[in-house]
Amino acid sequence: MNPLTVGLVAGLLGLAVGVFGMLAFRASERQRRELVVPDEFALPDGSAEVLSVIGRAYVIVDAIDGVLRASPSAFAYGLVRGHSLVHPELLELTGRVRRDGVIEERLLELPRGPLGGGSLVVEVRVASLGADYVLVLADDRTEMVRTEEMRNDFVANVSHELKTPVGAISLLAEALEDAAEDDRAVRRFAARMHKEAGRLAVLVQDIIELSRLTATNVVQEGQPVDINAVVSEAVDRNKLPAESKNIQVRVGGSAGSPVHGDPELLTTAFRNLIDNAIRYSPEGSRVGVGVRSRDGLACVSVTDQGPGISPEEQDRVFERFYRLDSARSRQTGGTGLGLSIVRHVVSNHGGEVTVWSQSGQGSTFTVRLPELEDAEPLPDDAGKVLTTAVTDGVIQQTQANAAGKEQ
Repeated sequence: MNPLTVGLVAGLLGLAVGVFGMLAFRASERQRRELVVPDEFALPDGSAEVLSVIGRAYVIVDAIDGVLRASPSAFAYGLVRGHSLVHPELLELTGRVRRDGVIEERLLELPRGPLGGGSLVVEVRVASLGADYVLVLADDRTEMVRTEEMRNDFVANVSHELKTPVGAISLLAEALEDAAEDDRAVRRFAARMHKEAGRLAVLVQDIIELSRLTATNVVQEGQPVDINAVVSEAVDRNKLPAESKNIQVRVGGSAGSPVHGDPELLTTAFRNLIDNAIRYSPEGSRVGVGVRSRDGLACVSVTDQGPGISPEEQDRVFERFYRLDSARSRQTGGTGLGLSIVRHVVSNHGGEVTVWSQSGQGSTFTVRLPELEDAEPLPDDAGKVLTTAVTDGVIQQTQANAAGKEQ
């Protein structure tokens, strides 16, 4: 056989082997797909229609817990990986249902991903599907459970916080009754009762304001808000506590565009920020409030001359009922809710609040809120109501301090 014939035969053999290999590979792939994602798997009559509208994640497994069909949300929840149920708790439920034929329902807390980052609370219902299969239905209850835990925690904290002024008033009333003949003692106890009643009133007001946050839909019920007027009103509401400590509240700058939101909630947030600065500033000092527009954001910075906040506590100051110094909070009348209210209001308005602080150098809390796009600019004299009592030099100094401390 000549070399040309040998080469031709070898080429044909190679082509035949290649075609056979490709056909074998495709057949193997088709068989694997049929086994792994069995398009031919037939649900019992009516099951497909029910599963399509049920609104829950679902998984169908066979007699050895192999996944025959699963919804996209089941993969998103991390219930299924590859072609197996991930969590032993689910496998235990499917095995029990397969054995007993009784529907099982459980509320399970499961790790969300393979790295264990976070958890998922799901309400699971497991039932037989026909003679050979088991259906797992899962509904995400994570947010509901966490909200319930927060509410229970909040109620427990409120109950604890209310006990202190209520108990103090009760004891003072008894002491007042026993000292009815002593005018000096009556005046002293009456003054203490007045202070505790004021503390109780502030706590109740803060609780009411927190409840309003959950009842107000800022997106749907909001309106264009002049942030300059809001800050001016917040400063005005803090006149009495500032005067009682001989603290000057200096305001400078102005925002050029309105923000979208609830003016009363925003006023409450800035009132709490300024009130917090006044409470923790020494008598005869100054609180600075800087207002400006920057990169499409309305920025308001409140700077005090207080003791400052340590780095490890800066992330916690916005927690409900958290106090840097419980003894000092009792002296100042703080409830531990003011900064929590600020954070919730700002968050509901699509903004952020941050804190810069160093021990012995005071603190600066900065609120940033998105300004309305294509809104009519505020009039040039929008900030006049803020700065009429302040000289130009003081305004510039206040703004420089706020800008220098902002992080």
